[in-house]
Amino acid sequence: MLVCHQFVKNDRNNNLYRSMIFFITKLYILLFCSKFQMKNQLLIFASLLQIVYCLQCEELLPGQYFCEEPAIDTDTQAEVGCQPNKTVKVPCHIAQGIQCDGDIIKGNETGFYREVPCRYVNGKSFATALLLSIFLGVFGIDRFYLGYPAIGLFKFCTLGFFMIFQFIDVVLIATQILKPADGSDYYMDYFGHRLIPIKYDNDTYWLPP
Repeated sequence: MLVCHQFVKNDRNNNLYRSMIFFITKLYILLFCSKFQMKNQLLIFASLLQIVYCLQCEELLPGQYFCEEPAIDTDTQAEVGCQPNKTVKVPCHIAQGIQCDGDIIKGNETGFYREVPCRYVNGKSFATALLLSIFLGVFGIDRFYLGYPAIGLFKFCTLGFFMIFQFIDVVLIATQILKPADGSDYYMDYFGHRLIPIKYDNDTYWLPP
């Protein structure tokens, strides 16, 4: 397994390198092996196949592994360890009967770590932002709180553009369309309502009708 790790990690996409190994091995068997040596040489060749074609655990197909759910922080209602790019690494375990080259997760168990989407929070509370927008939004305090000083100053100088922008910001914050300027999500209470937009990507599965 260590040899597999060295071959594939350093040259995992180099198909020419693999083809050269197969060609040289086959040529050696044909030229230098007698009938009595053929069995042993074929065993060596099979070992080389296993070394070169050792599968990385990250390349497994869905169903050949299962990943743990990320831990949730009860104070912020966000995943523990979520990064600013809104991903968190979770350990994935390999299904029985599958062999691959990966990381050691627990004890001697081989697996890998996969990045999954998460909510990144940076201390901005949804309740605080909404209350500031309702009661002090005419002075732009809500925009200052969320990290939009230019718009906050404009609202302060125009009294929320005659309270029109205040009403708009209340709706945008209440529907959670307007979020902190750093791209983070709101700090939510345990029983607070949170809107979850439905998105799909290449990993989304559609159930047949």
